[in-house]
Amino acid sequence: MSDDDVEDSTAPLIEHLAELRNRLIRSVLAFVVGMLASYLVSQQIFDFLASPICKQLIEANGECNLIFTGLQKGFTTALRISMFGGFILAFPIIGFQLWQFVAPGLYVKEKKAFLPFMLASPILFFIGASFAFYVVLPLAFDFFLGYQQFGPSGEASPIDGPAAVGVSFLGTIDEYLGLTMKFVLAFGITFQLPVALTLMGIAGLVSVKGLRSTRKFAVVGILALAAIVTPPDVVTQIILFTVVYGLYEISILLVAIVEKRRDARLRAEGGFFEDDYEDDDFDADAFDEDKK
Repeated sequence: MSDDDVEDSTAPLIEHLAELRNRLIRSVLAFVVGMLASYLVSQQIFDFLASPICKQLIEANGECNLIFTGLQKGFTTALRISMFGGFILAFPIIGFQLWQFVAPGLYVKEKKAFLPFMLASPILFFIGASFAFYVVLPLAFDFFLGYQQFGPSGEASPIDGPAAVGVSFLGTIDEYLGLTMKFVLAFGITFQLPVALTLMGIAGLVSVKGLRSTRKFAVVGILALAAIVTPPDVVTQIILFTVVYGLYEISILLVAIVEKRRDARLRAEGGFFEDDYEDDDFDADAFDEDKK
């Protein structure tokens, strides 16, 4: 390779790196702006995030008490809330910057194929986050607070000595916010599964046959995920498993549509040959089912 060829190949690489730097800078600026905006209303955001457990505590004890365990915890809590809010606010902008970086390297047909999924990504994130906040968290708190029945019951103590010791729940703000943010972000990211698998199907990285053949492994993985990210509450785990597995099945349907359209386009262009599928790894029944 001559020196001119090396210089010609280096120039586009430098341009791509510069473009990537600009997109990253804009994404970071969007995050910082969102973080500052969230910091100004951090108290209101905290009141909103604390509403699920406060509702449970008020119903159980008539009051809602969360405590700090350190002098600096008030500031660090506001900082965590600001970072959390900044990421939520900047998520659509970060996705748009990613699209702007990738789009120039795509054909017009590819842009039309990718764009709907890029638009659906933030929508699915907010749906997943809302599902976690309004459905999963109340169930989890109800499960845990159901064990806050320890304390004097008005009956005589079964053992000699003073009456039973009163016990009340004094949750720390750090613990509560950590649990809430983990659930919201975990479900928001999990709801990206159809987008991720469909885009991988468009790129040829996954296929309907592969997704169907790994169903049993997906079931085990989703069950493990439900056991890790949810409390030891069977109801909550079943809800999470049902939702995530439903997303997996939806992803299979979307990838099947992608493959069907790709095959139809190849047939129209004369680039599709039935002989290409006559190999040991080809599932004829699955192919016929996809064609229907």
